[in-house]
Amino acid sequence: MISNLDYITLQQLWWIICSIVGSLFLFLTFVQGGQTLLWQVAKTDLEKSLVVTSLGRKWEMPFTTLVLFGGALFAAFPKFYATSFGGAYWVWILILFSFIIQAVSYEYRKKPNNLLGSRVYELFLFINGSIGVLLIGAAVGTFYTGSNFTLDLYNRVTWDYTLMGINLRGLEAAFSLFNLSLGIFLVFNARVLGALYLLNSIDFSSTRDLESRLRKSAWTSFIIALPFLLYVLISILFMKGFNADSEGIISLVSTKYLSNLLAMPYLFILLVAGIVLVLYGVLTSYFKKSKKGIWFSGLGTICVGLVVLCLPAFNNTAFYPSKLDLQSSLTIFNASSSKFTLTVMTYVALGIPIVLAYVIYVWKLMDSKKLTAAEITDEESY
Repeated sequence: MISNLDYITLQQLWWIICSIVGSLFLFLTFVQGGQTLLWQVAKTDLEKSLVVTSLGRKWEMPFTTLVLFGGALFAAFPKFYATSFGGAYWVWILILFSFIIQAVSYEYRKKPNNLLGSRVYELFLFINGSIGVLLIGAAVGTFYTGSNFTLDLYNRVTWDYTLMGINLRGLEAAFSLFNLSLGIFLVFNARVLGALYLLNSIDFSSTRDLESRLRKSAWTSFIIALPFLLYVLISILFMKGFNADSEGIISLVSTKYLSNLLAMPYLFILLVAGIVLVLYGVLTSYFKKSKKGIWFSGLGTICVGLVVLCLPAFNNTAFYPSKLDLQSSLTIFNASSSKFTLTVMTYVALGIPIVLAYVIYVWKLMDSKKLTAAEITDEESY
């Protein structure tokens, strides 16, 4: 059956698969969000150890999912991978560096006689959860606002944006109000998810104050995130988009993304459902003292992420537009691998449900018992 799929269907299928992986990453940023809450909600060494140890049980998952996202894009859309990762490499280097210092921090924060001290490693965790997520949001924002690159006949990328004589290589994305707003929204949404995850994973029998601070933090972070989300959504509805005609010619079209939403109403339904689920998770956690809010808000984040990633790619739209040369813009049709490669990848992807089932099983096994203060020892905690 897979071998009978036409080329266009395979290209669209693999963008959806990549978008699902990217959306799962956005959910898993609860680890990064929780890290930014460390100094805000944890007032004692015991509370810090509870927070860091709880997050430490899952710290590898966002990074491995981000790598999987990049790997899937590399295999399915190599032209995009080469253009973005090869041209805008400073922004991606900083993102990867933030994840490297995260890994080092979990390993060495509680090591005896460590050179830097625990507070420096806690600062590294904060950087990963704030600047790292912010830059990821800014990078995703360029799917709508465009980037400063051109491609020649041999698909060699040239990046052209300098500040005081320095080529910023993608860092200029953070100078766009839209990109910055999307990044800030992701940072505070991650804080919401982080607080909700900690509420679900820690036994607060001896730390009631920590529980109340986490509930308040989830609500406060949501209130801060909301205006940035609204700005991003309103901007998307009214901004010009990059349309690709039947010949592959790219042109700017007014309210292109609004037209995409109207042409694909299921994305609109998914967007509304996602926002409602995030809101429901926060409200039940803050007002009804529920500990299950992470699952509602997490699912809502995945839904919103799918819309953000799919909206600029379908309905004859360039998902990675060039602001310097419209015809250098990338679509899922001119940036994808060959039909043979996508077909082979689709057969391999049939094993994904098995991997997901294993991950869910291990997650459930690890979280079957809530983390207690009695478990926190220098040898076992991060």
